[in-house]
Amino acid sequence: MQGITDEQRSELREAFDMFDTDSSGTIDAKELRVAMKALGFETSAQEIRDMMASVDVDQSGTLDFEEFVEMMTKKMGEREAKQELVRVFAILDEQGRGMLSFRDLRRLAVELELPFSDKEVEDMIRVADSDGDGEVTEADFVRIMSAAASKSV
Repeated sequence: MQGITDEQRSELREAFDMFDTDSSGTIDAKELRVAMKALGFETSAQEIRDMMASVDVDQSGTLDFEEFVEMMTKKMGEREAKQELVRVFAILDEQGRGMLSFRDLRRLAVELELPFSDKEVEDMIRVADSDGDGEVTEADFVRIMSAAASKSV
């Protein structure tokens, strides 16, 4: 499988084997949820069902190791992307307020020579701003940028 190192694959094998409690060579939703938590991913029961459905190609209701690796590779990529967005937000938030204002985003557009009008910057804030205070929080930024990235794929 592409996207992970041999060491990561080995760690995934160890986790898979540890949580394959009945030694069936597969893990079910309950075992997967425990494995995800052990690997540092907080997931709801619905997220587990959705993840399983997306990679359970044989529709068995369980995941074999290769299906598990596929799913975890995707989850690790999502975590890395989120961490990168958090780093970008921190760079943009020069004053360390935990918020990006119209002025911050306008300055960024000018620095990057992006041809956004004031109205377009205001529209971006309106779309991203979950609490309506006119500023974009780190969580807003990560949410909107993640959504934009998934649409461009």
